[in-house]
Amino acid sequence: QVQLVESGGGLVHPGGSLRLSCVASGIAFSIYTLTWYRQTPGGERELVASIAPGGSSTYTNVVKGRVTISRDNDRNTVYLQMTGLKPEDTAMYYCNAATPRTNAYWGQGTQVTVSS
Repeated sequence: QVQLVESGGGLVHPGGSLRLSCVASGIAFSIYTLTWYRQTPGGERELVASIAPGGSSTYTNVVKGRVTISRDNDRNTVYLQMTGLKPEDTAMYYCNAATPRTNAYWGQGTQVTVSS
């Protein structure tokens, strides 16, 4: 059974930092592209950052310079380090694991709220 479990969300003041984690089980983690998405109520799910099996990463423009995605294949974990958080970063953050040849898998999400 495949599971992706996110953690690390919470309430933070503007300008603060959070590190999100997503632990995967039931997949050959190292061959998957791992992506963090976020979604606000009533909004579309948008890509935040993605990291390929080889470690190359991409970011959406609105978070570039404030967010770093990384992976630890030994721990089956992908991280999203976020700094300089803004109220508009408030969303539910989801972890996704995918390859071209398999189903894509999703976690249940972790809530990030940026508010003073």
